[in-house]
Amino acid sequence: MFAKISAALVIATALSGAASAATVEVEMLNKGKEGTMVFKPSFVHIQPGDTVKFIAADKGHNAEAIEGLIPEGAEPFAGKINEEIEITPEVPGIYGVKCKPHFAMGMVMTIAVGEDVDVPADYLERRLPPKARDRLEEALSNL
Repeated sequence: MFAKISAALVIATALSGAASAATVEVEMLNKGKEGTMVFKPSFVHIQPGDTVKFIAADKGHNAEAIEGLIPEGAEPFAGKINEEIEITPEVPGIYGVKCKPHFAMGMVMTIAVGEDVDVPADYLERRLPPKARDRLEEALSNL
């Protein structure tokens, strides 16, 4: 009897932890409302430990961190072309994400992790393709 109760308690505890984390799906598309080569949605706000799943809805795309546009201490990530990737950011802050082959065409998105997230003053003060900069600025206006 004790073994059955202990097993049920372990399962319930494991499930309660899993239930608190969310998964957000982001599609990688050739065309969307914002134009060509887009992530849909282009902005998500999650909590540390939540998962973002990038779905290769159209071929020829990947999702990877933009160098210098992730929080200090966060692990960079890079998915392969045409493959789904899941990330689970733990460090609060703003994460810039790009599709490497279509970065110059503005295929970027933003992930805000945590409560009361502020955009660093120098966040977009680096060399970025003009269309990517415009789309990142637009996404950051959601904060």
